Amino acid sequence: LCFPLYAASREMIKRYRPHLDKIGLTYTQYIVMMVFWEEKKQNVKQLGEKLYLDSGTLTPVLKTLEAKGYLKRYRSTEDERVLTVELTPAGAALKDEALFVPKEMAKHVALTNEEAYTLYKLLYKLIDNAPEFN
Repeated sequence: LCFPLYAASREMIKRYRPHLDKIGLTYTQYIVMMVFWEEKKQNVKQLGEKLYLDSGTLTPVLKTLEAKGYLKRYRSTEDERVLTVELTPAGAALKDEALFVPKEMAKHVALTNEEAYTLYKLLYKLIDNAPEFN
């Protein structure tokens, strides 16, 4: 089970690369931006929980996205230990440029809608039952 999951993940990310290169994002940057396109503002802890990524992985990604002008980071006024991240207008505009990505990626998935939904549910069942994710 572990090897096919690993290999499938690597293959999917590899297939994303040419599409994401067109908008200047890595896969990790893309998934971070997808969260911010849904919710414009959140703290790093919330973001890590949504993406199953630790702050050591997120920090360099957020710094890069901030340098590109897509996000801004600042300390919470209520608790300076909390780092808040917010989508900028440039980051919001990037969403329009990225709309083609899911459509292109759908061409790479040789599954019916029903199979894709079943796989989606099974993968989240694995994630939700993994103690290190909870």
